[in-house]
Amino acid sequence: MNSQYFQDYMPGNVCFGCGNENPDGLQIKSFWEGEEAVCIWDSERKYEGWKNITNGGILATLVDCHCMCSAMAAVYKAEGRGLDSSPEYRYATGTLSIKYLKPTPNDKTMELRATVSEIKGRKVVMHCKIFSEGIQTAEADVIAIRVFEGKADKNNPFVH
Repeated sequence: MNSQYFQDYMPGNVCFGCGNENPDGLQIKSFWEGEEAVCIWDSERKYEGWKNITNGGILATLVDCHCMCSAMAAVYKAEGRGLDSSPEYRYATGTLSIKYLKPTPNDKTMELRATVSEIKGRKVVMHCKIFSEGIQTAEADVIAIRVFEGKADKNNPFVH
């Protein structure tokens, strides 16, 4: 596979936010731009909290899923290997602390930018910002914890 998107290297992923195999999900795509993991996403009306404003839970889900996939990619990068290599890693949220700074328009493209500040053992510490038309609307501190290491199976990504 020769994709730039982290999610394309996660077989069996049915997650609502980042799962390629969830047609009803958000279908986010994350990629490297220098040292930042970037996700560009367009919302739909069904994700409004108030008229023309994105629901806060959807924003938290975007940050969560973008950061878990980015944690995986960051550790692969730190280990000097490709996303298509073994062992496969999967991360889950240890903590997510989000600050909503301004309403995020629901009819404008959103951009998430995550940076890694620490990789220590199974833990990846990150900071993520959400932008709409270049204006920062939210930010989050996130800790990702490795919950799987091995060879994922398409039918069950957590089978060793």
